[in-house]
Amino acid sequence: MKETQVKSKKRVADHGEVFTNKREVNAMLDLVKQETERIDSRFLEPACGTGNFLVEILERKLKVVEARYKKSQLEYERNAITALSSIYGVDILEDNVQACRDRLLGVFTKYYLHHYKKDFNEDFLKSAEFILQKNIIWGDALSMLTTNGKPITFSEWSPVNGNMLKRRDFQLNKLLENTEFDKDEINLFSDLDEPVFIPQPVAEFPLTHFLKIAEYD
Repeated sequence: MKETQVKSKKRVADHGEVFTNKREVNAMLDLVKQETERIDSRFLEPACGTGNFLVEILERKLKVVEARYKKSQLEYERNAITALSSIYGVDILEDNVQACRDRLLGVFTKYYLHHYKKDFNEDFLKSAEFILQKNIIWGDALSMLTTNGKPITFSEWSPVNGNMLKRRDFQLNKLLENTEFDKDEINLFSDLDEPVFIPQPVAEFPLTHFLKIAEYD
């Protein structure tokens, strides 16, 4: 059965919305196969639609988590959260954003319940849902603004000391801007002796257990 690649001619005309089918998605992801299978490798889809690319990336990551950590529920949960928190998306259409979040949460839940249905932890899925609210954004990646005119802001989720997460928020426009370097300041340099830009967060949050992050905002 051929996958539908457009929802309507109007959406194509107004927003250039065309969906990539599963075969093409996987062929493109195979070009960076090693990264798609690295649990903490970050991906941003600036026009994510309903999540065709992001869902496949999450599936690949969760298969790695499953293979390595399924014997320990805590290890599985911790690494599955790391996998999910490394995936980001932006879309200009609200229904696409919600559909993308729902699909990602559905895949995430399916893998979890396959192994731990009897020991289901509601806080684990609450954390996942909270992360998706922060990582899948309703906005315009070209203007780098949300639909209410505010800068698109993503949360970075960094594991610390095993079960703890450090959340820092960064504005997309700050991550991508060309920064001038002051020769009189102490700057970091790459191996090619080029100055290295280190983005600064717009917000930082206290260390929090990965099962409790939905309690803080």
